[in-house]
Amino acid sequence: MIRYLFICLSLLCSAPAFSINPPQDRQKELRNMLKHDCGSCHGLTLKGGLGPPLLASRLVNKTNDYLIATIQNGRKGTAMPPWKSFISVDETRWLVQELLKKPVERTLVH
Repeated sequence: MIRYLFICLSLLCSAPAFSINPPQDRQKELRNMLKHDCGSCHGLTLKGGLGPPLLASRLVNKTNDYLIATIQNGRKGTAMPPWKSFISVDETRWLVQELLKKPVERTLVH
């Protein structure tokens, strides 16, 4: 019984590390948002503009938590707005994973 309880608690504690991918139609919406909304400041190819580049090579040294917090809450003193009214934390986590993929592995819009 104690072993079972320990296993259950271990799984519950690790649950935030796992996220469920958004449905395919929402993934398409999020990729479109990434290309057009994020791209309006970060460049349509995400190579930079008003905002910095969002290329995997530039983001790899940032933690996922930092990137998620930046997207969700924006960056004070910059033009980066908060997006938490439009996308959930899980969707943001998925977007971060998309951004961290190499360009050949991701497509902005299918």
